[in-house]
Amino acid sequence: MRFETFSRTQLSALTWWSDSSPYRGLDAVICDGAVRSGKTLCMGLSFVCWATRRFEGQRFALCGRTIGSIRRNLLSALLPVLGDIGFSVEDRVSKNQITIGYRGHSNIFYLFGGKDESSQALIQGVTLAGALLDETALMPRSFVEQTCARCSVAGSKLWFNCNPESPWHWFYTEWIAKAEEKRALYLHFDLDDNPALSRAVIARYRAMFSGVFYRRFILGEWVAAEGRVYDFFDETLLRDEPEECTAYAMSCDYGTANPFSLGLWGLKDGVWYRVAEYYYDSRRAGRQKTDAEYVRAVARLAAGRPLRYIVVDPSAASFIQALRRAGYPAVKADNDVCSGIRTAADLLRSGALVICRGCGDAIREFGLYCWDGGAVGRDAPVKQNDHAMDDIRYFAVSVAGGRDGFAAAWAER
Repeated sequence: MRFETFSRTQLSALTWWSDSSPYRGLDAVICDGAVRSGKTLCMGLSFVCWATRRFEGQRFALCGRTIGSIRRNLLSALLPVLGDIGFSVEDRVSKNQITIGYRGHSNIFYLFGGKDESSQALIQGVTLAGALLDETALMPRSFVEQTCARCSVAGSKLWFNCNPESPWHWFYTEWIAKAEEKRALYLHFDLDDNPALSRAVIARYRAMFSGVFYRRFILGEWVAAEGRVYDFFDETLLRDEPEECTAYAMSCDYGTANPFSLGLWGLKDGVWYRVAEYYYDSRRAGRQKTDAEYVRAVARLAAGRPLRYIVVDPSAASFIQALRRAGYPAVKADNDVCSGIRTAADLLRSGALVICRGCGDAIREFGLYCWDGGAVGRDAPVKQNDHAMDDIRYFAVSVAGGRDGFAAAWAER
């Protein structure tokens, strides 16, 4: 890879620690802003150059939400660049350890994943000369603080990279809002900070998001979620049911006292259509249904169509077992709400997921599903009118995650 030019913000991220920089005495750098704005690669390159210039035989940490994400988001681009400019790289994948050397200086970089509260135990006990944390806002506070505590070698520094979340997020309130107090350089990136992006690509990214996600991922603002969750959704996005779909699947949000929502999806020319649905509100009907009755509802909705899978609310253990006993390929859904909403919004806006006109309960909920403005410290939708929204979210994540290879059609759009 060859770099033709860097933006001013990228250059600041690359050189803030150097002898000629007015920021060289600071203890940390924080880079946030728009997606695809050139933060990650610059941070990684700068981090390795700093470590090599300042230390010999020391240990450093490269942290992501998971080890897979740090390899995918950072190392897949960084390691080839390091090789091109003369660094030696020995990647011991089985040990999650990379040794990087340059002109007689060599250091070890350990990979860590900070996906939940238990992750802090993985990094506990190690002594570090520095750490780079990618996707910091997606990591639990306990992991981030434990990583900071491990950087006790004289001259150690911290490197944080993230996309914005809620303005009440702990990383914003404790680090970005207190950057001067923390002796940290704060750098904000926008799409124009990545010279590698063409005008057409920038325009495409700006068209991918709306509402709060546009302000966060395109403008790079730490803003609160408010209003309708899918504020772009209207009747112009509705379509008629296609003929002769090539595959079928279902998604389900399970409920006994709460409504039960089931969607039938058909694949046609690389697009998943919600062609039909079943929605049962026990409170309105005055009677709860059993798992066996819901399994029969699945059979009626499928109407003899072969199902590749049924992605189900992960809390519905008994219903999942009932489906499997009946011969249906039931799988547990990913229930990360905000991540799932972002994925669903992206697929709906891109046209990879389509709602058909006959799905009245889903259409009704799209108009009512709103953010909870009183949920301080986190983004959360109001827990009302969310049952079809949940089953659509489960299905969106299964498509984006590549279940049965179907993500290929979406990725090409």
